[in-house]
Amino acid sequence: MGKDDPIRVFVTHVFTDHPDYHRVFEYLESSTNFFYKNCSDPAGDKQHMKEALLAQIRAAEVVLVVSSMYSETRDWIVFQMDAAKAASLPIVALEPFGGKGSIAAEVQARAAEIVPWNERVMVDAIRKHARGEDTKRWDVIEFDMS
Repeated sequence: MGKDDPIRVFVTHVFTDHPDYHRVFEYLESSTNFFYKNCSDPAGDKQHMKEALLAQIRAAEVVLVVSSMYSETRDWIVFQMDAAKAASLPIVALEPFGGKGSIAAEVQARAAEIVPWNERVMVDAIRKHARGEDTKRWDVIEFDMS
């Protein structure tokens, strides 16, 4: 993965403006040395929503499900998860932003991994499920023993 070979990511949407959809990209953009291509286009053709969503999903390597959208647009999120499964794409689900609410059982059952709104955890999950890359990152905690 690099500038010449970015990971292709689809983020669930229903052709409407949703703050969590945009927030995903704020988090991904804040990561250093992570290159991705956004395959989702919420400004797409609303007349042919299913066809447009299928084309966007087929272009991706991994699908990010914004779980907060599920309760608002259940049928469309299920459609996108079905399309991901049909295309043999892994699903990474994002917890509701701010820890408000819970993730629907259906989303939990379909997700290869559920991640919090944490740039590092999100990027590691995308790399792992899209390309099989294991970053093996870990935190160093220093203790003052004096």
